[in-house]
Formats: sequence, C-alpha cells, structure tokens
Amino acid sequence: MKLKAKKDTLKIANHSYAISVAKGVLVAVCISLVLVLLFAFLLKFTNIPESTIKPVNQVIKGLSILIGVFIGLKKSKELGLVSGLLIGLIYTIVAFLIFSCLGGVFAFDLTFLTDILFGAVMGAICGIICVNLKKSTN
Repeated sequence: MKLKAKKDTLKIANHSYAISVAKGVLVAVCISLVLVLLFAFLLKFTNIPESTIKPVNQVIKGLSILIGVFIGLKKSKELGLVSGLLIGLIYTIVAFLIFSCLGGVFAFDLTFLTDILFGAVMGAICGIICVNLKKSTN
C-alpha cells in the first residue's frame, strides 16, 4: 500500500512539474509575441535604424525567458536549474518555429544554435535565481 501511495505522489509531482514548465514556456512565448509586435510598430512609425533589430530581439528573448521562468516556477522550491533550462530551451525552439512560420523562412544555422544555447543558459540562470529567492524568503 505504501508503494502505491509513493507512485501516486510521484505521478502528481511529475504532472505538476510538466505543467510548470509548460506554463513558463507559454508565458514566455506570449510575451515575445506581444513585445515583437510592439517593436514592429515602433520600427514602422519611427526612424529607428535597422541595426537595433538584433540586439532588441535578444533583449526580448531574455526578458521573455526571465518572466516565463519566474511565473512557471512560482510554486517550485527545487530543481530551478533543470526547470529553467527546460523552459529556456523549449521556449527557444517554439519561438523559432512560430517566428519562422510567420516569416516564411526556416534557417537552421549557427544563429539558431547560438539562440538555443542562449535560451538554455538564460533559463538555467533564471531558474537558479528564482528558486533561491524563494528559499531565502521562507
């Protein structure tokens, strides 16, 4: 009987873990979509040089991952590194697919690989910070 209870608890923990990661990815993607749309409007109606597009896109990605990790791991008190890394990694892949579909160009190149690395590292760092902030406040 005790073994069954332990398995059920593990299933619930894995389910809530997956939901936390999915929520973080969804939030990050939504934030990216909104910020990219706002930036596109800003580019259209102002004289901002095109050289600012790449740096602003990186800031948007980083901010999206940061907020996604903090919201996704709101109730988590452990596994910040792994959870954040997964959120950053999955977000990067999903955002690449969405923006590639919108742009009509799928380019699997060095830029995509560096984006994946950036997303994973950013997510891991944010996950560590998020979990440790909660531990210090308790």
